Amino acid sequence: MAEETPLLLRALRRQPVPRPPVWIMRQAGRYMPEFRAIRAKHGFLEVCKTPDLATEVTLQPIGPVGVDAAIIFSDILIPVEQMGMGLVFDEKGRTCLSRSVRLPTSASCGSSTRRSQCHSSAKP
Repeated sequence: MAEETPLLLRALRRQPVPRPPVWIMRQAGRYMPEFRAIRAKHGFLEVCKTPDLATEVTLQPIGPVGVDAAIIFSDILIPVEQMGMGLVFDEKGRTCLSRSVRLPTSASCGSSTRRSQCHSSAKP
């Protein structure tokens, strides 16, 4: 017997579905012992940048939470590194960039503005 196409894929294909699909963001698994065990061994950015680890923590809550899909585990600032900015999370959980972000004069009401290099963040 053939396996049924997952609900989310059927909805994306505009096929009839019995209910709207439900998905979660990666934060849904932070409370789980399995997630905490991985984070005890691996840094946040390492988990984001290692496909096997990112996949594992993304999939962990799907069954227990009872959803149809999950958004891949990552951080919104990962692309910043590819734009030439170093990215780390300090011991206080703040996001730190290796260089300051400077806004052009037109975007800062007439004067060059320097943004803080570290911003508070609640990383697991």
